[in-house]
Amino acid sequence: MKVKIKKNDIVTVIKGNDFGKSGKVLRVFPKLRKVIVEKVNFVKRHSRPTQKVKQGGIIEKEAPISIANVMLICNKCGKKTKVKIGQYGDKRVRICKKCNEMIDESK
Repeated sequence: MKVKIKKNDIVTVIKGNDFGKSGKVLRVFPKLRKVIVEKVNFVKRHSRPTQKVKQGGIIEKEAPISIANVMLICNKCGKKTKVKIGQYGDKRVRICKKCNEMIDESK
């Protein structure tokens, strides 16, 4: 299955510990069907001091979250929406199912 969520999209979490939080997609892993969302699903990582990082300790960073647990927010109507694929000229585009507007690729 193709992934309908892309990098720099604004999504909201619809399931899990971070329910209701929203943020920008930083990375997409299509084969794993996961995304990394800004300021969502923080995990703590213990690291020791190295040549590059002089200060060791506990580092907080975002962890991947399943694509099934996030939903795209439309730019035009501002609501959570599903996405359908449509034609715009000779190009395939993503379309909001609620307002039938094209979802911008450039943000």
